[in-house]
Amino acid sequence: MKEPLMRIENLKKYYPAKGAGFIGHKNMIQSVDGVDLTIYEGETLGIVGESGCGKSTMGRQMIALERPTSGRVLYKDQDISNMSVRQLQGIRTEFQMIFQDSTSSLNPRKQIYDILAAPMLYHGIVKKENISHEVNRLLNLVGLPSSVRHRYPHEFSGGQRQRIGIAKALSINPKLIVCDEPVSALDVSVQAQVLNLLRQLQEELGLTYVFIGHGLGAVHYISNRIAVMYLGKVVELADTEELFNNPVHPYSKALFDASPLPDPKHRDRNRIVLSGEIPSAAAPPGGCRFHPRCPYAKESCREMEPGLEPVSPGSSHLSACPVMSDNILRKDFPNGTEENQNV
Repeated sequence: MKEPLMRIENLKKYYPAKGAGFIGHKNMIQSVDGVDLTIYEGETLGIVGESGCGKSTMGRQMIALERPTSGRVLYKDQDISNMSVRQLQGIRTEFQMIFQDSTSSLNPRKQIYDILAAPMLYHGIVKKENISHEVNRLLNLVGLPSSVRHRYPHEFSGGQRQRIGIAKALSINPKLIVCDEPVSALDVSVQAQVLNLLRQLQEELGLTYVFIGHGLGAVHYISNRIAVMYLGKVVELADTEELFNNPVHPYSKALFDASPLPDPKHRDRNRIVLSGEIPSAAAPPGGCRFHPRCPYAKESCREMEPGLEPVSPGSSHLSACPVMSDNILRKDFPNGTEENQNV
């Protein structure tokens, strides 16, 4: 069993709605609303969902770029969500982020040498006399020649800039890296190169990743487990192969059904096609947040907010849809649950 590296407990992050007067829950955008997750050392946890579901917001809370509205982020059992700036300084080097936009994440006025050297010198990780060697080592680590270190970010392609962004994240020897859609702006062939690089670095350096993405193929390729988010909440969590082969929550199934197939004849005729727009995070629907778009919604879905529960007794596959989970239980245990059958 791997050790938990980070635990997220009932995490909430609300932002004031534009033009709102008195700040209260009715005037707040509920970007992340009550998320519980455990990230294990050495794994890659993928997070998928529609734009605006809270993926990137949660990633920023994980590395203490923002303070949550409530809840806790525990890194090695230390609550980093309530640490002061001085307290965070001692632990800040252990988690980093790779951003989606490699252009804006690199200072256009600085040479690559300065971009990579500055974090190491600031945190005292490398002595000044050794900094040149360390910059060369980082560039070689991400597949770039040391001869490029005196060039500027605009002189590189998108894929090369993202490699520099990865080198920058690695410069202070982190344990946890949040990858915020790091390949979504790249060509498909370059995406594969960057994903392979991330996997190689994980094996060599023992890194732990949180991989946020839209592209299901990329998330499937790199992740050990995947969490599906919808409107600020995690609605399903499972091992990668289990989730792709047997999605339980209707939203997860709709997400996978929306992926294009090379041969349309092989498309599932029972696939879920969502209608309507995603509700506003400033006024989310009561009960299950997915019920206005769900083809299986019942009256209870409009009244009760479901939590993540095992889809079958003892399963590590969790879903926030009791309707579909009950269907699975009845299929697996026609006379009731496993406990009832044992009786």
